[in-house]
Amino acid sequence: MLAQTPVQIAWVTRDLDATEKALTAMLGARKWVRVPDVHFTPDTCTYRGRPADFTAHISFSYAGDTQLELIAPQSGVSVYSEFLDTAGPGLHHICLEALDSPAFDAALRDAERDGTPVVQQGVMPGGMRFAYLSAADAGVPYIEIADIPGEIKAFFDYVKQEQQ
Repeated sequence: MLAQTPVQIAWVTRDLDATEKALTAMLGARKWVRVPDVHFTPDTCTYRGRPADFTAHISFSYAGDTQLELIAPQSGVSVYSEFLDTAGPGLHHICLEALDSPAFDAALRDAERDGTPVVQQGVMPGGMRFAYLSAADAGVPYIEIADIPGEIKAFFDYVKQEQQ
């Protein structure tokens, strides 16, 4: 995963409208595509090593080739709600895409071996595997590693085309 260009920058917010407006003005995002009430279930997601059950509204856009993601937690405890409670709204993570499932698994093993814990991981609706790594004491809240299947890539392509 070293020397890989991030594919996404993400913020956690309480107010999607305000954050969309600010990032549209500052980064030139043209259109946001919202996905309301994304449910992460205990059978597909863990938070701090325990089953997690939470929902979030998620909004996507692009600035050039970089995906912008906004996450507004709605219910349950997660890496997103914890961030809002401790740091307030703001820049939450950057995302690196694993080349494939074995590379995703290797990245998580390497991170754990190197002392960078996986704080939250799971499978999103649509089959995208994700994991958040944290080195908060070093000033790095979260790096997300994602294994993005074709169906989700097609959705991201749609979001990107909406910018034109």
